[in-house]
Amino acid sequence: MRRTLLLAMAWQVARRRLLSNMPESTVHGGPRPQESAAARRMTVTTLRGKHDRGEPISMVTAYDYSSVVHVDSAGVDVVLVGDSAAMVAHGHDNTLPVSLDIMLQHCRAVVRGAPRPLVVGDLPFGSYESSPAQAVESAVRLMKEGGVDAVKMEGGAARAIVDAGIAVMGHVGLTPQAISVLGGFRAQGKTVDGALKVVEAALVLQDAGCFAVVLECVPAPVAPAATAALQIPTIGVGAGPLCSGQALVYHDLLGMFQSPEHSKVTPKYGKQFGDVGAAIGMALAEYRQQVEARAFPDADHTPYKISSVDVDAFADALRNIGFDGAAAAAAAAAKTEKM
Repeated sequence: MRRTLLLAMAWQVARRRLLSNMPESTVHGGPRPQESAAARRMTVTTLRGKHDRGEPISMVTAYDYSSVVHVDSAGVDVVLVGDSAAMVAHGHDNTLPVSLDIMLQHCRAVVRGAPRPLVVGDLPFGSYESSPAQAVESAVRLMKEGGVDAVKMEGGAARAIVDAGIAVMGHVGLTPQAISVLGGFRAQGKTVDGALKVVEAALVLQDAGCFAVVLECVPAPVAPAATAALQIPTIGVGAGPLCSGQALVYHDLLGMFQSPEHSKVTPKYGKQFGDVGAAIGMALAEYRQQVEARAFPDADHTPYKISSVDVDAFADALRNIGFDGAAAAAAAAAKTEKM
């Protein structure tokens, strides 16, 4: 009973603290002054400045060049190259199969298209659990070979990586790499003891030197309690509104996955800010229909020309080198088509 009361009080304190730090227009839902999407590159230091000023932090998880170009142009603060690529980009049922080498490929692609946001690379399962030395080696590879600005990890040797001079983002709550222990993708912090463990785990990561902590799939009162207890930003993923910032996966927020068979990669907390999946489906269906009707490509989409004289010469050359008459006739007939 006493723990429940303390947790409720912490939630109220956190709410007042967070709202008092936010600009008035943000608290009351009014428009905020427009900031240039071409602002200076986001670093751990500028991110800390946003947190100190009470400005919400935006983070999007993306895995490739074409996606992150849009994220960059939108002015998002942080791009996470997440190990969720195993599910979203590779079709696995969980994040465990993705390797460090695959993560390096995703990181390199994202970095090429993200000149402005802070780019954080996820350390995948099996790349840091064995020892602090393994953790540092894997983090160094993400920095040197992947080109990221910082790494994220769900636990383990955060202190060793920080001591090696690498910025680390921690992760508590639902930690997908631990689904074997958790018994699946299950929300955490739903009991008093569980909620306290979330806050305590976040404090451990702060003490290890992490510059921010992801809070994933925890009840709404737990996240602000952790946020109030910490001096570093918290990034909410299905953790309610009272975090220092929020994160969603690029594909989820755009509504790219529409069909039931893709529901395994669409979380319950995700909000669709677009209906891109429907638009993509319609475009692909129309393309297939035009191909089948031989309506595509038309003259406007057949731009490369050859003169009538050269077509005749080409047809003669085909005959002379032994092709049957059908090939030459096809070439000759093409010049009479209205392309």
